[in-house]
Amino acid sequence: MNKSLSIALALMLIGVTARADTIEMKVYGLVCGFCAQGIEKTLRKNPATADVVVSLEDKLVAIETRPGLDISDADLRRALTESGYDVKAIARTQRSLPEIRASLKSGTH
Repeated sequence: MNKSLSIALALMLIGVTARADTIEMKVYGLVCGFCAQGIEKTLRKNPATADVVVSLEDKLVAIETRPGLDISDADLRRALTESGYDVKAIARTQRSLPEIRASLKSGTH
């Protein structure tokens, strides 16, 4: 195999495995549907956001990012803390938002 092709393939694989499509956050201070709507509205303003799930019961906010785009932890933390919420943890995962919605619905998160 051509050396430059091998390097290009390796870099592509690194890029694919290093970037998560979903960002899951533990967020405290969520008390009502209005809170959930506010968080969704705030996060959807970011051009990297494709979709958002907010679970009041589980204190979970999950964001699906658009292909090739990301949102830094600092930007996420800032957006939520400026809105009055306490971000306890941020994790990048490979779970899709439909999987997260299904696990929240079934209680198996």
